[in-house]
Amino acid sequence: MSKIFARFKKNESGATAIEYGLIAALISVALIAGAGALGTSLNTTFDGLSKELDKHAPEAPAEG
Repeated sequence: MSKIFARFKKNESGATAIEYGLIAALISVALIAGAGALGTSLNTTFDGLSKELDKHAPEAPAEG
């Protein structure tokens, strides 16, 4: 019986799998946060660019 407990105590593959899972989860959270920040920044940049282009665009002729 003590051999079974000794073997169980030495087996760390489950702990290693959990550690890899936690690392993958942290990397995923970091990527999602980074993508969200980049998306917000790009949206702000393109909104500003659109407003500047609208200022300098010629008026469209009226139809009719």
